[in-house]
Amino acid sequence: MDQPVFSLLQVMQSVRRTLSARYTSSFWVRAEMNKLNHYSHSGHCYPELVEKQDGKVIAQVNATLWKEDYRRADALFRDTLNEPLRDGIKILFRAKIGFEPVHGLSLNILEIDPAFTLGDLEREKKETLEKLRLRGLENSNKALSMPVLPQRIAVISVETSKGYADFLSVIDNNPFGYRFFHMLFPSILQGEKAVDGITRQLRNIRKVIAHFDVVAIIRGGGGDVGLSVYNDYRIAEAIASFPIPVLSGIGHATNLTASEMVSHSFAITPTKLAETLLQRFHETAVPLGRASRTIGMQASAMIESRKQRLSGEAKLFRSATSNRLAASQNAIGNLQAATVRSATALLEMDRNSLTDYQAAITTGTFFVIAENRNSVSHLKLSVQRDTSRLTLRASENLAFAAGQIGAMDPANVLRRGYSITRFQGIAVRDPNEIPEGAEITTELSAGSITSRKTS
Repeated sequence: MDQPVFSLLQVMQSVRRTLSARYTSSFWVRAEMNKLNHYSHSGHCYPELVEKQDGKVIAQVNATLWKEDYRRADALFRDTLNEPLRDGIKILFRAKIGFEPVHGLSLNILEIDPAFTLGDLEREKKETLEKLRLRGLENSNKALSMPVLPQRIAVISVETSKGYADFLSVIDNNPFGYRFFHMLFPSILQGEKAVDGITRQLRNIRKVIAHFDVVAIIRGGGGDVGLSVYNDYRIAEAIASFPIPVLSGIGHATNLTASEMVSHSFAITPTKLAETLLQRFHETAVPLGRASRTIGMQASAMIESRKQRLSGEAKLFRSATSNRLAASQNAIGNLQAATVRSATALLEMDRNSLTDYQAAITTGTFFVIAENRNSVSHLKLSVQRDTSRLTLRASENLAFAAGQIGAMDPANVLRRGYSITRFQGIAVRDPNEIPEGAEITTELSAGSITSRKTS
């Protein structure tokens, strides 16, 4: 083979010399830190840097952030953003190109500007709010009416979150005895998976929305970078368009996120959010208690007034009743005496009338009996004559019927020359009823003849 052959090491060393000669100084780069890859035992970091376009990675490189440079950058982030250097943020950093035959190309990060990361968060927030404004959703959730007593709460949080525990401690152990129903819809609250988790749980709550009055998104403390997902348009749009009030309590950030700005109301901590709900109950309970006491006092006063009035009316009623009873008793006595006198007079008159009636009835009875006795005698004679006549006529009719019955007697009929022919004891009316050779009996007046049928 005439062409020269190089070892892999020779090629890698050549690339290193070329890059070292070409990139002699450091330069500023903007990228997204997909993974920080901090190793606590050495203190060094080996970040994975990417650039995305429309959600797709279009460039990627590994980097190194040595221990001291990392400590300095992390301290700046904590001072500026109240948040440590971490995964999933966009950064502006100064770096030099490095190349090692074994590890390949990498960027050696020398310093990171936290102001760029903060500005990127603000830019994303403004873009999100502008999109919502153009769609008319910026104030949609704020415009919803808050229930008088928001008692049923759908909570989006992490079950082990301290903020969630603080929230439950306040509403469940409140000194006023207010009772809440709450259900956890667990979701990651920061990082790349937070957007999908929160929006998915909002969709789940929509399916059972009739069971809830409000939604509370609960997260513990954190700085601006930790809250960057809440500037994401997808979360903000889901909150702004939600059909019941969404309450946010997502940390101690002084700079509001887009999600907080479009939610119905927000609090800087989960504890404050719980206290806001209690205050809502208190604002209703205090006037109700005051009204209850007022109603009680007014009712007591009205009852006392009615008692006094009733007592006076009862005394007047007793007095009027006593007078009326006395007058009625006198009237009843007078009526009783008059009734006795009238009844006595009427009885005497009736007794005389009964005596007269008795005498008249006795006399009338004698005349009626005498008249009826003569009528009965005449009727008796008439009945006797009619009975004798009817008996004679009936006897004549019976004698005539007996003569007719005797003339129809079979014995008398036979004596006049008639006969009766019988077959098997039955009178024969048609000779065709008797078979050839059958024995028949002919009954005559003086006896009977037995014969056989030949023709």
